[in-house]
Amino acid sequence: MTRTEHDPVADAAPAPQGTTSRSRALVGPVVAAVGTVGALAVLAAVDPNSPGHYPTCPFLFLTGWYCPGCGSLRALHDLTQLDVAGAWGMNPLLVLAVPFVVASWFAWLLRSARGRPQRRTLPAGVIVALLVLVVAYGVCRNIPALAPWLAP
Repeated sequence: MTRTEHDPVADAAPAPQGTTSRSRALVGPVVAAVGTVGALAVLAAVDPNSPGHYPTCPFLFLTGWYCPGCGSLRALHDLTQLDVAGAWGMNPLLVLAVPFVVASWFAWLLRSARGRPQRRTLPAGVIVALLVLVVAYGVCRNIPALAPWLAP
């Protein structure tokens, strides 16, 4: 092709640099939101309290102990039905974590929309504290004398 011929791809005006990178940056939060809403819609429609719809927790199946996530599907189902007390009875840690997860998603969305760089890690102390909290929660929910209300 010579320079005198019309090339529609070369003639197209380039998109402003900031618009393209911001659009790409929004893909992650939008895909995460669509996937989450879809999963919650299925979970709202298909009750995990009815047997046969969802697999058993592998940790519970193999050990007979509750993991920190046991009861999460039932808790999320209860939250989709606006039953906070029922969700609390299934997995209190999840109920406490949901507002932080939602706030983190909004922060991610705003950073992406403004073109700010993503923060990939939390400070080491926060990560260790969260790990200790989750492990302690998992241990406590398996000791009925200590905290019977933690078992799902």
